[in-house]
Amino acid sequence: MNPDFKSCLEKKRILPFPKGKFLVEKELQTAEEDLNDAKFGFAHNRYKWSTIQGYYSMFHSARALLFSKGYREKSHYCLFIALNDLFVKEGKLDVEYIEAFRNAMTLRENADYRTRFSKSGAEAVIENAEAFLNTARKIIK
Repeated sequence: MNPDFKSCLEKKRILPFPKGKFLVEKELQTAEEDLNDAKFGFAHNRYKWSTIQGYYSMFHSARALLFSKGYREKSHYCLFIALNDLFVKEGKLDVEYIEAFRNAMTLRENADYRTRFSKSGAEAVIENAEAFLNTARKIIK
């Protein structure tokens, strides 16, 4: 077990959540709705909002994956750590997806808290969110 993942468990930033398996589909649906909102915002030149919504699409896809393993997160960072330990190390998820998730997390924080965003950043988040959602669905099947 990765020391960072172990720390997230010890600090209760990742918790056992057996009921999560029943919420996987709801999380995937929320991810799809957020992705559609991000695309709509992008089409209307709302790059800040489309960056934020694109990130949240990825967040909900990641949560669906975590729920499928019987865990839940109390930290966005620990969600990232859990994805690496539970999916990348097992060979079920390519590392490019968690790198895209981490990048989207940074872009979302910059858009939300620092009012720094761009068309290209929003576009990248949306493209990665769509690919991540499709991949999460395949893994969960």
